[in-house]
Amino acid sequence: MDKKQAIKLAKIAAVLYMASFLIFNWAEVSWIFNYKKISSIIDDFLNPYPSIDALAINKYFYPNSSQDLKAISQQNSNSEVKTAYTNKQNTLEIPKINISAPIIFSQSTDKDSLMKDLDSGVIYYPGSAYPGKDGQIIILGHSAPVGWPKTKYEWVFSDLNNLEEGDRVLIDLNNKQYTYIVKKKTIIAKGADVPQYQPLSSNSVLTLISCWPPGKDYQRIAVQAELEK
Repeated sequence: MDKKQAIKLAKIAAVLYMASFLIFNWAEVSWIFNYKKISSIIDDFLNPYPSIDALAINKYFYPNSSQDLKAISQQNSNSEVKTAYTNKQNTLEIPKINISAPIIFSQSTDKDSLMKDLDSGVIYYPGSAYPGKDGQIIILGHSAPVGWPKTKYEWVFSDLNNLEEGDRVLIDLNNKQYTYIVKKKTIIAKGADVPQYQPLSSNSVLTLISCWPPGKDYQRIAVQAELEK
């Protein structure tokens, strides 16, 4: 057998191998030939942590986003609030999942503005109540797929689903540390209302929101906590 015949047989063998491989593994590899699937994968890679739709949650907040935070802190005073001194400023901490991230007080609910702010930390959603005061606080954070590099804060809420009832969430602000205790965890549809929560022991409620599953724009995860007294 000369060299040309050997090459020809090798090519035929390779074609037959590939054909048999595709036939026996079609269920696993058929997506390669689906341009819509390819487009979706590329989009997920380039945009793995889409934003929350602000319009879906605006109605749950309090009209105080344009006010000075110190002024807000004097309103709806709750004399039973338990705080500790901290030298950390504008920080969200979740010990259970080893999170310590800057809190960004966004000035707009515009999607582009929120996306920009999310690069720098987690967002204290405009109109949320002040920590320790009656009302609801919403904090938004990115999530990312497993193995995603920890650049900026694209990964910060990837492990929210690991939180359980009784876990602590800490807000450090103006040298005071507010402790919130996790009470409930909910998976909601994309664009659906933030679940309303009836507090049992405190009128100060914190809700953490991110995309679910991590890095996918399919659903939302909401973890709700009450202020510890």
